[in-house]
Amino acid sequence: MNTIPTNARPFIFDTEFDADGRVVQPSHWTPPKRSYLPAEVEAMVAQARLEGRQQALTEVEALRANALSAVAQTVVEAAGHIGAIVDDHRRQSAELSLTCARALASSAMELYPRRPLEAAIEQLAEEIDASPRLVIRARDLDAEGRHQIEQLCQQAGFSGLVVFRDDAPRAAAFSLEWTDGRAGFDPAEVEERLRQRIAAVLSGGEPAQSPTFSDGSAF
Repeated sequence: MNTIPTNARPFIFDTEFDADGRVVQPSHWTPPKRSYLPAEVEAMVAQARLEGRQQALTEVEALRANALSAVAQTVVEAAGHIGAIVDDHRRQSAELSLTCARALASSAMELYPRRPLEAAIEQLAEEIDASPRLVIRARDLDAEGRHQIEQLCQQAGFSGLVVFRDDAPRAAAFSLEWTDGRAGFDPAEVEERLRQRIAAVLSGGEPAQSPTFSDGSAF
């Protein structure tokens, strides 16, 4: 059984004539070309090659665009994961540093429990020099320790009365009270302030600064 092509137009007579036999409207139908010259065949082959090349380039460009889009999406996702890993690493490093600092500070305070107090007196020598009385609140200061502190106060230029109070919250913690001011040191408080400051720095809230005494003096 023969099938008729869908574009076939059998028995089309669209040329119109008038009563005198003159052509009023010529036919637009042209018979299909069934033979070609070698030059025409080469031209058709070259055109087909050009169209195929253009189509292949278009497909390659589409594939490249899809690949670049996938790479960009992967990079964005990876950057987010890397940023989270970096932040976590920074926090863990800060926590490790605080843990090491706490261990070292605890050992140092056990070996030299009076050293922070001595450093504070040396630093505040000019402020407490004119005061008639200096109250030192500390723990576990024996007679020898109190004598050394009194000598240090004399070396710092303080000629008033030194009063000792054994009511500091913990070992190595102390407070100095004189007429015009007050200064104190508490290892637990310093650690907590360091934690808060490091957390603020890691979150981008504020730049790192040195801790301070309770009266505002730098520590």
